[in-house]
Amino acid sequence: MRNSTAAEPERKQTLNPFLFRINMAATGAGSPSRLVQYVVVRSDLVHKLSWPLGAVITQACHAATAAIHLHYGDPETQRYLAELDSMHKVVLGAPDEAALSSLSENLTQAGVAHKLWIEQPENIPTCLALKPCPKETVQPLLRKFKLFK
Repeated sequence: MRNSTAAEPERKQTLNPFLFRINMAATGAGSPSRLVQYVVVRSDLVHKLSWPLGAVITQACHAATAAIHLHYGDPETQRYLAELDSMHKVVLGAPDEAALSSLSENLTQAGVAHKLWIEQPENIPTCLALKPCPKETVQPLLRKFKLFK
């Protein structure tokens, strides 16, 4: 351990709290939960309505980007973005529009920030993305959805 100087305590007080949390995570001290961004895509778009897979992937990208944009100032979003090379996303499948809309309502009631992506001009809900958050806080709400195939 190196010797501390009289200036160090003052320097520590002026550190950005966000950077301090990142430092704590890097050292393992008080490390916060791993953040994940969940994206839930309607699987019927591919399997029943014959949308091209690329079009459906594009919908997921739109929703994920929109959720990050809408919650850009959130500390968890900033921490997620700061870990650029180790971002973690999970893409789940919803069987149809009704299941996706129901999930969006449940997330809203539970206070979970997300973006329901509605493709325009067709006005079709295609997917939703949650803002990055600790897996354990939202996993119970997403338990019935399986990985998108």
